[in-house]
Amino acid sequence: MKKMQKNEGFTLIELLIVVAIIGIIAAIAVPGLLRARMSGNEASAIGSMRAINSSEVTYAASCGGGGYATSLANLAAVPTAGGDPFISPDLNANGVVKSGYAIALNPGTGAIAVLAAASTCNNTASQSTYHATATPATPGQTGTRAFGTNNSGTIYQNFTGVVIPATMAGAAILQ
Repeated sequence: MKKMQKNEGFTLIELLIVVAIIGIIAAIAVPGLLRARMSGNEASAIGSMRAINSSEVTYAASCGGGGYATSLANLAAVPTAGGDPFISPDLNANGVVKSGYAIALNPGTGAIAVLAAASTCNNTASQSTYHATATPATPGQTGTRAFGTNNSGTIYQNFTGVVIPATMAGAAILQ
């Protein structure tokens, strides 16, 4: 009498079907994950604009004689009497890329000198206005919107992903 062999396991067709199903699920999920990452990057850029606004207000009140720092490096400079810098170390220089956005801080339109470097608490000159921007490092991949702010404390956005000028032309208020 012949013994019957047991065929256990998966056939090639069954394995191919499972691989195809996994591929379909991945094709559906990946675009959503990329959109979620861009949304997170944009939220981080908005947070950076808020941090710059807060840091500038603190700098103006305690160090700049009512004037604002003219670069992120100036906000990151430690006061000569000791203490903490006015902004976190991850925003310590113009052009720094944080969460897919290039962040910069410059004097605003019509800025005039308020205090010379020697007269401030951290040896950095202060100006009457500032203009900060957050621009996608790779538009369409790291973010679609660009953000800007100034000494008014208002955050602006545009949907083109290009740098917002100091005049805030072409930008809408972020709501």
